[in-house]
Amino acid sequence: MIEGRVEALNVKPNVPGERGLPKKPVRSVEVSERGLAGDFNRYRHDVKNDSPDMAVLIMPLETIREIQDDGWPVAAGHIGENITTSGIKYADLSPGIQLRIGEALVEVTEPCEPCTNLSHLPYVGRYRAAEFVKSMVGRRGWYARVIRSGMLKVGDTITAPSAEDRK
Repeated sequence: MIEGRVEALNVKPNVPGERGLPKKPVRSVEVSERGLAGDFNRYRHDVKNDSPDMAVLIMPLETIREIQDDGWPVAAGHIGENITTSGIKYADLSPGIQLRIGEALVEVTEPCEPCTNLSHLPYVGRYRAAEFVKSMVGRRGWYARVIRSGMLKVGDTITAPSAEDRK
């Protein structure tokens, strides 16, 4: 049984000359098949043609803490995730898992693979990029598609959907 909560919501608008990392926290936001309102993902846009399967990036706070224990000062939103969860383990998520988050319903589609864009984080830089990317393998977060749009708020519960939700 999956049960957790929204610990943080993170967005970054398309700002010329800036990278998408880190994302900034918001208290609430509308989510649709295009992703979180006010958020732009350059990789999804330029390489994946705005794939709806990559509308949202989900990351457990527990995984962020593991990365911190490895000596990296990563925080919610730093690695590009839109929804930082608590109470859900990274291994609990896999393609096909559906989650009811606030008013929305999402379905996990694929793991996010770490890339060299992570070098833009101030504590990584180009000299430590390979080391950080290697440390992120298998724990960069999960992409999800939005099945039902809705409002998300920090503190919202996250559960497996009921049979009625899946209709």
